[in-house]
Amino acid sequence: MSSRSERAVEDFSKGCNCSQAVFCAFAEDLGLEDKLAIKIASGFGGGIGRGGDICGAVTGAVMVLGLKYFLPEADIQQSKAKVYEIVKEFKKMFKKRHGSIVCRELVGCNLSTEEGFENFLKQDLHNNVCVGLVKDAVEIVEKL
Repeated sequence: MSSRSERAVEDFSKGCNCSQAVFCAFAEDLGLEDKLAIKIASGFGGGIGRGGDICGAVTGAVMVLGLKYFLPEADIQQSKAKVYEIVKEFKKMFKKRHGSIVCRELVGCNLSTEEGFENFLKQDLHNNVCVGLVKDAVEIVEKL
């Protein structure tokens, strides 16, 4: 495990959501203070607001890639194209490892329902599934 993925897993185990953990692992490199990074990523955990949609580890990674590769001083269309290209590659690599980028598919339950969230807790999916998703998201970003 890289030091960034170790940090992300540690932050995740201390209470950060999946998106915060991934995003904050790169915050310093991107010129962001941890407190600001935590605030920015706060709504994306559990598949965006615990809705079971796009995995928070994925959204954290997408934010990192956007900050890294979008160059505001360059042509906006070219910058967007560069970001979209790298995000597409990230999604391809993440899907290859996990089969999906959708939270409810990755954890096998819908966190937006009471029953689904209880199942998530009962099966300790935070530790049994999501820790690996956080670690892998960071490692894929590092490769890109």
